[in-house]
Amino acid sequence: MALNFHQLHIFYTVAEKGSFSLAAASLHMTQPAVTMQVQALEDYFGVKLFHRSTKKIELSEAGRTLIPFAKKSIDLIRETDVAMSKFTRMIEGRLQLGASLTMGEYILPRLLGPFSKAYPNISVSMKVMNTSQILEEVLGHQLNFGLVEAPIHHPDVHTEPVLSDELKLIVPADHPLAAKDQVLMEEVLPYPFVLREQGSGTRRVMEEELDRSGINYKDMNIVMELGSTGAIKSAVEAGLGISILSESSVKHEVTLGLFKVITLTNISFKRSFYAIYLSSTLLPISAVSFMTFLRQEDLNRLL
Repeated sequence: MALNFHQLHIFYTVAEKGSFSLAAASLHMTQPAVTMQVQALEDYFGVKLFHRSTKKIELSEAGRTLIPFAKKSIDLIRETDVAMSKFTRMIEGRLQLGASLTMGEYILPRLLGPFSKAYPNISVSMKVMNTSQILEEVLGHQLNFGLVEAPIHHPDVHTEPVLSDELKLIVPADHPLAAKDQVLMEEVLPYPFVLREQGSGTRRVMEEELDRSGINYKDMNIVMELGSTGAIKSAVEAGLGISILSESSVKHEVTLGLFKVITLTNISFKRSFYAIYLSSTLLPISAVSFMTFLRQEDLNRLL
């Protein structure tokens, strides 16, 4: 019997979860199937990898020795998938992903067309929802992975950056500031602002960067807080205030001459979008190909 990567993956997941039943749930397998694969690995090496009792399982000395090699094998498979995904244009599959509001409404729709041309046999199903919902569905195996606006800190979830973005000052075309291409942040603080609600990814990025720059966001004249980028754009267009939004989300309005994008010279609201997926899961090649596409394509050209 040859050494089996599938068995190494199962062994590593059992060790990580500390339970055969939790590993089975994570891997979408039955508990007897997980137990059988671990026993087959133990038979291959001729040694027990776990000490089992009625209350808990613990790694044996042999199991502790095997752990770093099992992890290396999993990492190598993931790296191999990433390296080969750019060549596997004819792969087939269904990609189920969740995307946060800015990603799902304004960025990904412009990228799905070029992706479908590059990978015509991959069908994409995308849910647009908030980060907590995406995390819940990733943990429940309802989504392959999610794309969110801030890193997730969860013991069962892997987070990695896949896209960069920048928030800019957005004003109506007839606003007094529209005559300028660049301004200082301090210059615009007295103007009425319409912003995303507290706790949103966009708001968090803005507040954290202001804090790093020594500017108190409470000095901003915030007249309205809204729960979506679309609502903010409508408010700005109606002249209710100015805002700080992703430049990608206002390209249409800028093209129509409704908005002006202004550079803030003394502060930069740069951020990353992150892919999240279960640490114990090896993503399907369709998902790996999509994330490789996001990381490697000239997104400024596509957006």
